[in-house]
Formats: sequence, C-alpha cells, structure tokens
Amino acid sequence: MRIVRQFPFAAFMSILVLSGASPALADVWTKAEHGFADSGGVRIHYASVGKGPLVVMIHGFPDFWYSWRHQMEGLEDRYQVVAIDQRGYNQSDQPDGIENYDMKLLVEDVATVIRHLGREKATIVGHDWGGAVAWNFAFTHPEMLEKLVILNLPHPNGLARERTRSEAARTGTSYAEVFRAGSPEDPNVFFGGPMTAANLAGWVTDAAARERYVEAFERSDFAAMLNYYKRNYPALPALDAPLPPPAPRVAVPVLMFHGLNDTALPSGALGDTWDWIDADLTLVTVPGAGHFVQQDAAELVTTTMRWWLLARTQN
Repeated sequence: MRIVRQFPFAAFMSILVLSGASPALADVWTKAEHGFADSGGVRIHYASVGKGPLVVMIHGFPDFWYSWRHQMEGLEDRYQVVAIDQRGYNQSDQPDGIENYDMKLLVEDVATVIRHLGREKATIVGHDWGGAVAWNFAFTHPEMLEKLVILNLPHPNGLARERTRSEAARTGTSYAEVFRAGSPEDPNVFFGGPMTAANLAGWVTDAAARERYVEAFERSDFAAMLNYYKRNYPALPALDAPLPPPAPRVAVPVLMFHGLNDTALPSGALGDTWDWIDADLTLVTVPGAGHFVQQDAAELVTTTMRWWLLARTQN
C-alpha cells in the first residue's frame, strides 16, 4: 500500500510545536569533523557531525557542503550527518573533462563515502543536482538506501513529462541550455553575468555565510560545475515528443520538499510522483520559499525532516 501525505506550510505549525526539536541556531562550521574518501582516484571531501544512523547530504548548483548547516545542527543529536562536497566543488577534487562528471561517477562518489565510513546503508538527502544524484542512487543502489529525501528536484519521470508537455516548464528550464552550451568566461552564462565566486554566491542571503560561499567557490572549478549539465542534462526535446522510458521504481519511503517560488524547476512535475514509488511518499510544498528551500525555510525543513526520520526509525 502506498500512502501519500501532502502538506502545505501552514499544516506543519502543530508539528513544529509538538516535535520537540529546537530551531537550528548554532553553526556546524567550527565543530564538524572533516575527511576525504577516495572515489576511483578522485578525493571527495565531507563534513560530519553527530553519531547514529548515517544520513548523507548532497548539495546542488552552485553550492557546497555548508548548504546543510541548519539540517546538520538539527539532526546531529540522533544521527551521523555527513554533507559532501560534490566533485568539482570546494575541497573535493576537480578532474578535467566532461566525462568525469557522468552521473554514474557522481552516484559512485556517494556510495564510496558510505563505504569509507564503514556503513552498508544510509538515508540519502539531495537538493538540485544533489537531488538528481540521490534519485539515481535510489535507482541503482537500492541495497544501500534506507530512506530518500529530495529537495527541489522532481522525479525524473515528472521532469521529462513537463519538458515535453508544458510551455511554461520548457521556458523555465531553458537556463540549462545556456549552461550546456556555455563556458565560465561567457559574459552572460550565469543569469546575466560571468561565472565568478561573488556572482555564484549572490543567492546567499546571510552575509556571514556568503563570505564562506565566496571562499568555497574560489576553491572550486567553474567548468566542472557546467560539466554536470553538459554530461547529464538532456537537450530540450521537441514539444509533444515521446517520453523516455520510465526510471526504475523506488521501494523506500520518500520525503520531498518543494519551494513553490522556484522558477527553474516546475512544480507541475511533482504530479504523479506517488505512482513511481512503492512506499509512502510525504510531499511538503512551501509557499514563499524558492529553489534553495533548505535555507529559505530552514526551520520548517529541519524540523520536518527530523520528525519524518524519527517516525520511520521508531516504526
């Protein structure tokens, strides 16, 4: 039996009161333990807090492990929470060549971190490109997956449908065509400007955090960031083109968050997700939050994630 739970923002007010979890106020920057895992010769950097069942968090574009600071703080008393730098970003290695950013390698980076930590399974949390990696981890490594949490990255079946059926979705995802064709030096490749550390960090609203983002992006490889799109993002299909074969089914509980102000990833792609999952799906839509919902609605995301994980640990 599949159970779909869909809650708008207001419905979680009682959960916030009853859960017992405090807001994520402290910063993990100074207390996280850092390490590296060797993924086929590519070092993957990770930051870890807490002890307990393993939760691995995967950031998107443009971001780094610190994106998850609120959630790490909110979960560390019950879980080992490990946030990685994806290859190309911050302290992880940045191999040259588009082929080195193939989705299979990105997924294997996550599996490598899990094995490096001496674990057999983990709950996987992903946002944006990290969400794409998390979905594909679920498709290809089900034996290593406990639970799945996705933020602002609809199921690949839904995205493919919207990009071939919806003019609004086609327009909204046109930025990816620019990234697929562009280079970091192009004057307009990043939403009207070149790719610089300051431009890439422009979305970060917290001033102190933005300084850390600029430093992390100065250590990153902008060409590598674009290689995610060049290697893995499909070209825009013709309108009403046949849909690609559906992705494999997911057999573990799934929690999804979607900031409804996201202009890049269409909320219409969320429809029918429950038809592709053979376990319970909890869908949380967040009015007023944009693409980076884990920061735009940090308390809601953190408290809900904690409630959801604890409920499934106890059952």
